[in-house]
Amino acid sequence: MKISKSKFIAGVQCLKRLYLLVHARELTGQSEGSDQAIIEQGREVGLLARQLFPGGVEVDGSGGLEAAIRTTRELVENPDVPAIFEAAFEQNDVVVKTDILQRRKENLWRLVEVKSTADLKDHHSEDVAIQSYVLSHSGLKLASVWLAHINRSYVLSGTTVDPRQFFLFRNLTTRAQNFQPELKLRLREQFHILAAPKPPDVPTGPHCIDPVVCEFFYHCNRPRPDDYIGYLPRLDASAMEKLEKMGIESVHDIPADFELSDFQRRACTAIQTGQPLFSEDLKAEFGSLRYPLYFMDFETVNPAIPRFSGMHPYDHLPFQWSVHVQREPGASVEHCEFLAMDRSDPRPAFLSSLSKALGETGSIIVYNQQFESERLWDLAGWLPEYTQRIRDIQGRLWDLLPVVRNHVYHQAFGGSFSLKAVLPALVPEMTYEGMEVPNGQAAGLAWERLIEEKLSDAERQAKRQALLDYCGQDTLALVRLLEALQHRCAT
Repeated sequence: MKISKSKFIAGVQCLKRLYLLVHARELTGQSEGSDQAIIEQGREVGLLARQLFPGGVEVDGSGGLEAAIRTTRELVENPDVPAIFEAAFEQNDVVVKTDILQRRKENLWRLVEVKSTADLKDHHSEDVAIQSYVLSHSGLKLASVWLAHINRSYVLSGTTVDPRQFFLFRNLTTRAQNFQPELKLRLREQFHILAAPKPPDVPTGPHCIDPVVCEFFYHCNRPRPDDYIGYLPRLDASAMEKLEKMGIESVHDIPADFELSDFQRRACTAIQTGQPLFSEDLKAEFGSLRYPLYFMDFETVNPAIPRFSGMHPYDHLPFQWSVHVQREPGASVEHCEFLAMDRSDPRPAFLSSLSKALGETGSIIVYNQQFESERLWDLAGWLPEYTQRIRDIQGRLWDLLPVVRNHVYHQAFGGSFSLKAVLPALVPEMTYEGMEVPNGQAAGLAWERLIEEKLSDAERQAKRQALLDYCGQDTLALVRLLEALQHRCAT
C-alpha cells in the first residue's frame, strides 16, 4: 500500500475520505467535469510558473512510477540541469511528485510548490511538509521550501502574462520543518487505517467541506428530510444548538413558545401544515415595477490566468446573456440573446448588444442583483465609454431574490432560496432536468469547449444550442416565477 501526496492531504482532512479514495472510489459524488476543469486550471498555472525557471526539464511520467523515479535520479545527478519539473520520489511507501525543484549551490535544492489559489492556505504547509519528508529521506538536501501562488492584484497589460508579477512566493521552510514530528504520526495512522477491513467511523462535520468539499460528501451526508430544522430559513447556530439539545430534529416538533423571528415562525407553520407561505406584504413589492419588463441573466467564467487586457486573476469574464421582454401587462414575451463563439475578447460585443437590448426605460428583473450589478461594473472598468450607460442600467435593476426570501416560503425550498430550489416548488411545470447544460458551472465548462475550436460543426452547433437553451431557461424562469407570484397576490 502506497500513500501519495494527494492521499496524505486527503487523510489529514478526514481519515474516512482517505480510506474511500483508496478502497471505494466508485462512491464519489463529485462531477468529473468539475474535477477536470480544476485539474486543467492547475496545469495551466503550473506551466506558467515553469517560465520562471528556464532550462528546466520535465520528467515524463507516462512510463510509470519506477521509470519516473529513475529519470528524476538521473536529472538530479546531472549538474547541467538547472531545474526539474514533476520530479518523482518514493520513500517508505510514500510517493510524491514535485512541481519544481531548482538546483542551488553546493548540491542544495529549492523546492517550489505551485498553487492556483490566490493566498496561502493552512493545508499548504502539510503539502510541502510531506514533500520535504520524502525528498530528505531520499538523500536530497533542501536549502529551502517555497510556495508560489497567484497574485490577485496582478493586472494583465497587453496580451502576455508576466509570470514574475503573476506569482507571489512564500517561504514555508520553517513550517515544513515544524510539521515533521506530527507528519510521522499522521503517516503511521494513515497506513494503519488503510490496512483495516472497513473505513473508520468518522462523524460528519465542518471537515466535510474544509479545506475542500469531499468527493464523498453525499455518501456520508445523507439527504435530510424536508422538515429538518436546519432548513428553517435564517436559523442561527445558537438556536440550532438549543433545538438539538432539546432532541428536536423536525420542524414539526418545535414548541410554539420557542423563540423565532416572525418570518421563521411563518415558515415553521408552512412546513408544519404543508401549505406554502405568502406574506400579506408580497403584493406591495410589485408596485415599483415599470413596464416594459426585462428579465436578464448572465453567464461568466473566472479563469485563474487573465485572458484579456485589464483583467485580474479570477475576474469574471461574461460570455453570454439572455433577456426576455414583456412590453406591457399580459403581453407575450419576446426573447433576445448573445453568446460569444470564439476566443476573441467577448466583452465589447457582450456589452454593446446587451445595452441595445435593454432599451432606455423599464425594470430589469434579475435574481441576485449583486452578481449582475458587479459584473456590469467590471465592464465599466474595462470599457469606460459605457460607464454612464451601465449606471443607468444598474439603477433599473429589480431583484426578485429578496422578494421571495422576505415574503415566500415553501417546504420544497429545503432551506434554500436559489432559483434552482424555488422554481420547481412554485412553477413545477418548469425544470432543468434532462438539459445538457443544467447549471452555471456546466455552462462555463460547455463554453470553454465551444471556443476550443476542436469540435466538429455538428458538435459545435449542439454545444451552442445547449448553452442558449440553458441561459434562455434562466430568464424564462424569472418570467414564470413573477407571474406565479403575481397570480398568487391576485387570488
